[in-house]
Amino acid sequence: MKQVIHPSPVNGTIAAPPSKSHAQRAIIAATLTNGLSEIVNPGNSEDVINCLNLARDFGAIVDEAKNKLIIKGSFRFPENTLCAGESGLSFRIFSCLAALSDSEISITGEKSLLNRPVLSLQKTMYNLGVQISSSGGFLPVMIKGPLKNGIFKIDGSEGSQIISGLLFAFPQVTGETRLLVDNLKSTPYVDLTMEVLKNCGISILNRQYNEFLISGKQQYKPALHNIEGDWSGASFMLVAGAIGGKISLLNLNPESSQADKKILNALALAGASVQIEKTKIVVKKNKLSAFEFDATDCPDLFPPLVALAALCNGKTTITGANRLVTKESNRAITLREEFGKMGIKTEIFGNSMLVEGAPVLSAKVHSHNDHRIAMACAVAALAGSGPVEIENSKSVHKSYPGFFEDLNSITLNKYSS
Repeated sequence: MKQVIHPSPVNGTIAAPPSKSHAQRAIIAATLTNGLSEIVNPGNSEDVINCLNLARDFGAIVDEAKNKLIIKGSFRFPENTLCAGESGLSFRIFSCLAALSDSEISITGEKSLLNRPVLSLQKTMYNLGVQISSSGGFLPVMIKGPLKNGIFKIDGSEGSQIISGLLFAFPQVTGETRLLVDNLKSTPYVDLTMEVLKNCGISILNRQYNEFLISGKQQYKPALHNIEGDWSGASFMLVAGAIGGKISLLNLNPESSQADKKILNALALAGASVQIEKTKIVVKKNKLSAFEFDATDCPDLFPPLVALAALCNGKTTITGANRLVTKESNRAITLREEFGKMGIKTEIFGNSMLVEGAPVLSAKVHSHNDHRIAMACAVAALAGSGPVEIENSKSVHKSYPGFFEDLNSITLNKYSS
């Protein structure tokens, strides 16, 4: 599937898609609950669908109603091989839950997840005394516990998803656990996990992200989860407003724990007009200049930031590029390659990406099966000199199935497929 995006001014109001990060955490919490939980506005991204499939494998009974899920938790360990699809978050959290079992559980994935290394998970499980094996450092993995309480030192330098998984799992074991975490990245996502856990009655003491104290044998309580709008998906639309005209985004919480709300800081640094109103975020086009931004804790912002930097006057520096290697694609290389086709020069120096603003040219680009690459190329094309054809544009379904429809609704020159 391909989409052709034509240069176009933008103007309109749309609602941000539901946060898949929040929805997956809510689904997992509901699975661990003995009772009925309600999840409002979960969305229908592929990651959420894959998470629901895993929840069913772990005993959840799911009733899908209009714009909500009713989940009856009945936690049990599966006997068959599990499949996480392409969802890295669901894979890592459910792997931690699988470690509670004293029987071996096999977990695999699909597409890009099969190419993402699992050595960090293996190292963590080994340190926890859990048996784990893989296929040469990649999926599938075989996990056998049981996970037990204790004092454990964990490396958080490669991200927070495994930490989040352990925060879900350790309240189920007997006795108190102390997690000592070094160099934790993406702390806002840990905050989101902690919020979901608190909503379900789980108590964890967080000491400056360096130590977590977790009491055992806690009971997950049924809860209502209202899923926030997704700052990750919304960031592309906000950039579209900054480079192409004006856009208003609904369903975004400026007080959210989501890391990617920092897109507002980047837009302001670039010179865009940003208004935070009671019910919406409004971004307007302005004269844009190169900026410096640290995306270490929000690496998913790299693609929209590159699209923004491409239309800025001067050379932008974005740090945190080391976090891009194990995404759906190696995003540092993919961004350089695909934006290069559109006449935008990017360079990697150590942990920094440099993007030199220039006219965006007509080109044929490829998503590399990476949803955020497809969206970044589409947004940059709005301010280009000619049409940009995006191959494998269906990859956006992973996080934002309605992306092209929403983009089409705010552009004067409509896209074609």
